[in-house]
Amino acid sequence: QGSTLAPSATRMFNTSDNVTGCVPQKINTFIPIFLSFVFFVGFVLNCISLWIFWFRIPQWNSTMILQFNLAIADAVITPAAPLIIVYSLTDDWLFGTFLCQLKVFLLSTHMYGSIYFLTLISLHRYFTVAHNIKGSLLSKKSFITKLCLFVWGCLCFQGFPFFITMKTSEVHGATKCLSFHQSDLAILFFVWNWVIIFSGLLIPFSITIICYGLLSRYILQVNPMNLNSQIMLTKSIRTIAVSLVIFIVCYVPVHITRTLGVTVALFFPNLCSLLENVEIAYYITWMMSGTNCCMDPILYCFASEHFKSTFMSCFKPLQRLRRSLRVTTHNVQQSQGESRETQSASHPTASTLNVDLSQDSVSQSRA
Repeated sequence: QGSTLAPSATRMFNTSDNVTGCVPQKINTFIPIFLSFVFFVGFVLNCISLWIFWFRIPQWNSTMILQFNLAIADAVITPAAPLIIVYSLTDDWLFGTFLCQLKVFLLSTHMYGSIYFLTLISLHRYFTVAHNIKGSLLSKKSFITKLCLFVWGCLCFQGFPFFITMKTSEVHGATKCLSFHQSDLAILFFVWNWVIIFSGLLIPFSITIICYGLLSRYILQVNPMNLNSQIMLTKSIRTIAVSLVIFIVCYVPVHITRTLGVTVALFFPNLCSLLENVEIAYYITWMMSGTNCCMDPILYCFASEHFKSTFMSCFKPLQRLRRSLRVTTHNVQQSQGESRETQSASHPTASTLNVDLSQDSVSQSRA
């Protein structure tokens, strides 16, 4: 007897233990293409940023130290980028358990390192501008250096358990690494997500919003006739505003979709249509989160005029090449136009021939 299956039922798979599980959503080919572009651009921009910090800025202040550590956090993802792209193309993890653990560790360090240092930059901006106290801890390079080392220690402590708990899983004939469909890790993903969403997103994001609000209120109280203070405060507002934009675009959406994903995978594992939609949304927000390594150099440019001028000078050869190509194209078009004019002058047109013939006929009639 023939029977028709509902779309959700066709996405189910019955194991030998009569345990049902949803088929993982196929990754669109646009995702690895987009990630390849983002990782390449981010790699180039972060190499330029680290080069400027290390070789072009001899005197570092506390702000530079925080920005340098943020650039390192952005660059941490580089070793895992090829693995992520290949995994997105094949939808099958081919590199073994250890590299899966390393990938997750680097992803965690990259994302939350960027979040923590962005938050520290916002805090530093607020206290050094609104509470400009000479000799304060936040103005001392030694304290900021120790604070950055403490953050890196927290990141390692936060990511080290992945080398113990994370593993790959066989799901419908393919090996998965950090997937909603790893049912054997569903409880671990759920607990870890809710712990990290408070310490890694809500608290830092709230601090950044508070700093932005307090600094905005402070700038309204500053004497508008003091031009130097206005410029410094405006620069600080822009720095914190860029931090907020990065939070809103790169980090908040991916945490929301990930929370929905681990919740559905744990409590509603058989709602395949819901899990499929959440998985698609997660892929989109995860792509958005990868753009943070391209957006952070904008923050450096707002925070430091010296960095901005040096950064823009790196693109002057491209600008000169573009101008030279324009001049060459214009000269070629001009020479082609002149050659066409010369040819038209040397070869008489049909109207000219008609005038010549008419003049000949008149002269013949007179004769």
